[in-house]
This record gives sequence, structure tokens and C-alpha cells, in this order.
Amino acid sequence: MSKIFFSMSGEGRGHATRVRAMVEALRQEHEITLFAPGDAYSFLWPLYGGSEVRVRRIEGLHFSYTSACRLNYRLTLGDALDYVRQLPGLVQSLCDIIQREQPDLAITDFEPGLPRAAKRCGLPFLSVDHQHFLCTYDLSGLPPRLRWHARYMALVVQAYCSGQAETVVSSFYAPPLRPGQRKVTAVGVLLRPEFSAIEVEEGEHLVVYCRRFASDDFLCALAATGRPVRIYGLGERPRAGKLTFHAISENRFLRDLAGAAALVCTAGNQLVGEALALGKPVLALPEAGNHEQFINAHFLRESGAGDWVELEAVRASHLAAFLNRLVDFRRHINPKNMNGLPATLEVIRRHLHTAKQRVPALAPALA
Repeated sequence: MSKIFFSMSGEGRGHATRVRAMVEALRQEHEITLFAPGDAYSFLWPLYGGSEVRVRRIEGLHFSYTSACRLNYRLTLGDALDYVRQLPGLVQSLCDIIQREQPDLAITDFEPGLPRAAKRCGLPFLSVDHQHFLCTYDLSGLPPRLRWHARYMALVVQAYCSGQAETVVSSFYAPPLRPGQRKVTAVGVLLRPEFSAIEVEEGEHLVVYCRRFASDDFLCALAATGRPVRIYGLGERPRAGKLTFHAISENRFLRDLAGAAALVCTAGNQLVGEALALGKPVLALPEAGNHEQFINAHFLRESGAGDWVELEAVRASHLAAFLNRLVDFRRHINPKNMNGLPATLEVIRRHLHTAKQRVPALAPALA
């Protein structure tokens, strides 16, 4: 049995969902500790608190939004500067834990503290995330504006995490790798174990996932479809005609999605990939100012498996046009290509085998 440390970003649920997929596949064989901030901790602690999988809360970056649902760059930057000031203390505390518990391998999903501590202590680590597509994929086919944003975001990704033994990029799209990329494995999205047993049907209802916000115009547009619409992410509310509002529940959400006609959601990689794995067309709604989501939306449209419209601009006409094309979208979905978990586990097990060959204990960390 090996000992594995995982860390992840705490913003949104995609990072924690990927980590959970890996943990469920590895927990019977290995001793696992999760270092989770923000949303990730809120998601993972109820699942694993009190089990053999340990969950520890750490500090993480946080995105702030305006009342108009736009990313608030001023507040987000202020939070980021506070986090940078706290980062050395976080790294040192993680170094202390590494020295005390002597893990065999660290794995990070876009969290900067654990990889820095691992490098300082001589602990091998892997990067398993979506964001490294910015550094490894050939994005020359993007529109010029998105290509420019991708270049500067790649610098941020490299600052977050570098020096890993291997990079696993999890994505629902797979353009070629840039020339010269080494120790990079491109895989699909990491599917939770529940996917193997879910029964997929083609129903009439739509599933909608929003992060925090939904304007009255958006809700009116959903109502205008005339279909039952099951909305997640806004909390429980009274029914409004055919619109029903549900608290986040992994199992119920998955069942609803498996029986849906389509998914309407923010343009996060993990959720879009999960829908495509179930054969569901997606209307992606990238959030204003979130350039990564616009890149995801671009590749969704390019794939022919769905379409996109900016969250603030969506109207009934956009939803009607999307629903009129469901048959065509379904023809372009290949669910068999979506599950990247087996290839990811192969990478992890290979590095665990290599790590077990190391005889010396981890080096003391320098303060």
C-alpha cells in the first residue's frame, strides 16, 4: 500500500470531481490524504469525513463576482495578493506534513501549495488537471483574441505548477500537442464510478447548471422552451411553472442528466465532458471574463456536439435554435472517447511503482 497526497483548486466543483474519480479508484489499494480549499472542501468533506480517506482544509484562491455576474477583477486580484502572502506559510506547513508522514507520491489538480512543498522535500509529484491544456495543446486554431488570452493564461498555469514528473491533461477536446511536449498524457474527462451503472435515456426535460447566478431574462428564456427544466446551482426555490429548482445532489443530478434531452450549463470542462459521455448535447454558457470557459465553448462548437452563447446574452431564440439541432448534435457525440480515468490511473500506478524503488527518505525541507 502506497501513501498518496492530493491537492486541488477550491474554485468550482470540476477539480474536486476529478480528484474524487481518482480517489474512488485508488482508495482500496492506497492510503490517501486530500488537501482541499473552498468549494472542494465543502464537496469532499461530507463524502469522506470519518472514512479512511483523510480530508484537510487548506487556504486557496477565490474568485469574486459583481452583482451583474461578471468576474470582479479588483476583488479577485486583492484576494490573490492575500493568498500569495499566505502561500509561504502554507508551503511550510505542507512540508512539515510531508516530512512527518512520508508519502510516496503527490498529485495536484491546479493547486500551487503542494507542488512547491513536494519540490522542496524531493517528493515526486504529478499534475492532473484541465488547465495545462494551455501549455501543452496546439491552440493556433483559436480566434486571435482567444489565442492571445491563452498565451498569458499559460504563464499563470506554469507559475502555479512546474517541475512535475508528468502532466496529465484532462479535457473533452483533444487538439494535437505542441511540438516538443514530453511527459504529457492527454486524456478525456475523469468519470466518477456512478457512470458505469447509470441507465441513459432520452427524455424531454432539460438539465441546467448555473454557478451562483441566473437573471430573470435567462429563467424566462428557459420557461419559453415549454419543456420541464430542472435547475441546479441556485439552491432550492418554489416551482415556477415547469421550472424546478434543486439543491446540489451528485446522485440526483446524474440521474436527471442521464435522462435529459440536453444540458445547459456554464462552460466548465468537467461537466461538459460528463454530459458528452452520456451522449447529451450541451449548450454552454461561458461566464463574462472567464476566458478559459470561452475556449472550452469554442471547442464544443467545433466538435459539433453542442453550441454556446454568452451567459448574459442568452435569450429564448438561442435556446430554440439549440433545441432544433439536437438530432444533429447527437450524431457528433462519441461517448466512448470521453472517459480518461483508465489512462490516468495507468500513469499514477506507473509513478507509484517508480517511487517505491526510492530507498532514501524524503529530504528535510529548507525553511
